[in-house]
Amino acid sequence: MENQRNLILAVVLTGMLLLGWDAGMRYFYPAPPPAAKSAPATTAANASTATVTAPARTREGGLTGSAIAQERRDLATSLAKGGRVKILAPRVAGSIDLTGAMIDDLTLNDHRETLDKKSGPVRVLSPAGTPAQHFAQFGWAPNLGIQVPTPATVWQADGTTLTPKTPVTLRWDNTTGQSFAIRFAIDANYMISATQTVVNRGTSATVVRPFALVNRTDQTKSLDSFNVHSGPIGAFDGSVEFGVDYDCDGSFFSCNGLRESRLVSNPGKPDWIGFTDIYWMSTLIPDAAAPSTADFRSLGNRIYRADLLYRPTALGTGQQLTRTTRLFAGAKEVAVLDDYEQAGNERGITNFSLAIDWGWFRWFEKPIFSLLDWLFRTVGNFGVAIILLTFIVRGLMFPIAQKQFASMAAMRAIQPKMKALQERYKDDRPKLQQETMALYKAEKVNPLAGCLPIFLQIPVFFALYKVLILAIEMRHQPFALWIKDLSAPDPLHILNLFGLLPFTPPSFLAIGILAVLLGITMWLQFKLNPAQMDPAQEQIFKLMPWVLMFVMAPFAAGLLIYWITSNVLTIAQQSFLYSRHPQLKAQSEKDAADKSRAAARDTVVDQPATVKPVATNPAPATPSPRTPKPRAPKPHSGPKPKPRGR
Repeated sequence: MENQRNLILAVVLTGMLLLGWDAGMRYFYPAPPPAAKSAPATTAANASTATVTAPARTREGGLTGSAIAQERRDLATSLAKGGRVKILAPRVAGSIDLTGAMIDDLTLNDHRETLDKKSGPVRVLSPAGTPAQHFAQFGWAPNLGIQVPTPATVWQADGTTLTPKTPVTLRWDNTTGQSFAIRFAIDANYMISATQTVVNRGTSATVVRPFALVNRTDQTKSLDSFNVHSGPIGAFDGSVEFGVDYDCDGSFFSCNGLRESRLVSNPGKPDWIGFTDIYWMSTLIPDAAAPSTADFRSLGNRIYRADLLYRPTALGTGQQLTRTTRLFAGAKEVAVLDDYEQAGNERGITNFSLAIDWGWFRWFEKPIFSLLDWLFRTVGNFGVAIILLTFIVRGLMFPIAQKQFASMAAMRAIQPKMKALQERYKDDRPKLQQETMALYKAEKVNPLAGCLPIFLQIPVFFALYKVLILAIEMRHQPFALWIKDLSAPDPLHILNLFGLLPFTPPSFLAIGILAVLLGITMWLQFKLNPAQMDPAQEQIFKLMPWVLMFVMAPFAAGLLIYWITSNVLTIAQQSFLYSRHPQLKAQSEKDAADKSRAAARDTVVDQPATVKPVATNPAPATPSPRTPKPRAPKPHSGPKPKPRGR
């Protein structure tokens, strides 16, 4: 009965885990709902007072539903107006709007929207007023003494195409003698430099204040979860700030929502400031030689802005002021960010590589990524690279596993002594613990040695998990057969017959082939482990592989491939070590047999006893001819007579 109660309790806890896990996955990885109709386009670069529906969340970000078609129509209308300077670079393409000197059209040549190679390139920047509004602007703060360029100013360009070899300069003169110029240059990756120059040819001194900004909507934001930040980001005095969110909708923890606070000022010297998604980022890097301030603003209508302002400077007649601000708009590739951070000649960007939200364990995650990336460049397949990484990890831990098995053998050898202590001190637990530790010390046995390989694997597993969800290098990387994207879950689900039935199972039932293989290999691995002494613990271990099969099904396919490979190698390793320690295998088989016999005895004892019916009027028993009739004892005061016998 006790075993049955334990089994029922284990089943109930398993059901609660599955339902709770599904609720958690739906919160942190919500399915994108059908998008509402897009709000009417606004003509101003800042914001409108119109109400916009809450954005549909997707893991990578971007528009969904009808907003995609609306974006295409609005984008075609905006780009067809003309008055633009083309951007043609090895890794980006787009244009600069001469009205307002806005960089509002930028796509990435090396990254597609979907797995389909015919899908369009990922769009990072879009013009103001479109559903995916996201642009950068460079200018000068308003000044009561002079006329400065505005978002409606039409600039004159000295070229038609911006390339890494051909910078383009925009010019505009006011009526009071000040000349303004912005020289744009672009490198071979994702960095655009904007050199702002103002010359005072007027008759009196004036004060100018250059600025740069990034303006975007949150309708295209990627998922912001507890372990991956998406939203406002920046580095100030060398410290990267992830604590500001677009809003606090659905937040269970303390939140610094920009929509609620309207303005978030950042004390300290800004190193860079902007907005980030999981894979993409747009940030401003100020002129290192000029003092500046930076803050985030909510403009309403789900529009947000990152502002970078330089200190006001007085210009006398004939003087000029130049400030160079850089704009990074592109993919957060590890090597690219590292190169920008480590650039010399004061061009290095402080902690720019930390724009990828590695978290507290980046000291371990980045080496894992570097090794994985090297394996990928060597073999040409990230799935194979993950398998090779698993071989390397298991190989490094093989000596520890040998010690683990030796410790297990020693623990099995002292089991009789352990049972004797438990019987002797069953009513004195402090004394039992003291004697147990003395026994461990005398026999030179470490009971925690068997846990060491598991503890060592946890950082590797977590590091690979973070690499799979953060590193854009893993995005859309195929493995083999049906696995076309290692950073996404297994696309084939058993419940809908691998896509033949037109529905998507809920996350806790979306069991794919990889999840089934994970459950089977983990079950085989547990079967090779020594039998558990506690029946409840044994039942939990029997259920654990199938519980983890459900729990791990929604995770990235690459993570499941790592775990399956690790299980297979563990099974092979255990089989080999059992051959090196036959006494451990024999003891394990004996324990399993003993537990089977004990379970059989418990089953017999738990069965109700069979009661035979008793006759109502039983007939008097006929005495056997060999059985003497009982005689009544006679009182006797002397010595007891000897019994008679035949």
